Amino acid sequence: MIVLFWILIFLGTFFFMEFMAWFTHKYIMHGFLWSLHKDHHKKDHDSWFERNDAFFIFYAVVSIVLFLLWQYDIFWPGLPIGVGIFAYGVAYFLVHDIFIHQRFKMFRRINNRYARGVRRAHKMHHKKIGKGGGECFGMLVVPFKYFKK
Repeated sequence: MIVLFWILIFLGTFFFMEFMAWFTHKYIMHGFLWSLHKDHHKKDHDSWFERNDAFFIFYAVVSIVLFLLWQYDIFWPGLPIGVGIFAYGVAYFLVHDIFIHQRFKMFRRINNRYARGVRRAHKMHHKKIGKGGGECFGMLVVPFKYFKK
């Protein structure tokens, strides 16, 4: 029974992270921390790394802290929550950094309806290179209009 509870916490965390990604992207990255995110919209450097990668590091640290809180018997749901955040980070990295932005040359031939919709939505988001006026701030869940032919 406890394993089922942990699986539910993990799944709830994973799906909640999509909301967190949307919220963070819309109100923090395109808000008061635009200075860290803007190089993702308009590359202003020669490095493979972007200042925007700091957000990835932030969530990795949160996940690690939750693992440690579980490990030292301080917060028992730390493990399923930490693994949920980690799993979302892996999914985000695979979809956003590898599939969409091709930071590694992989997944180039994926061309199903979902993949095309996610690409279209992200392309619409990147149409605006400034801080305001953007749309489609989510990653794995995007509006249905992007799945139409």
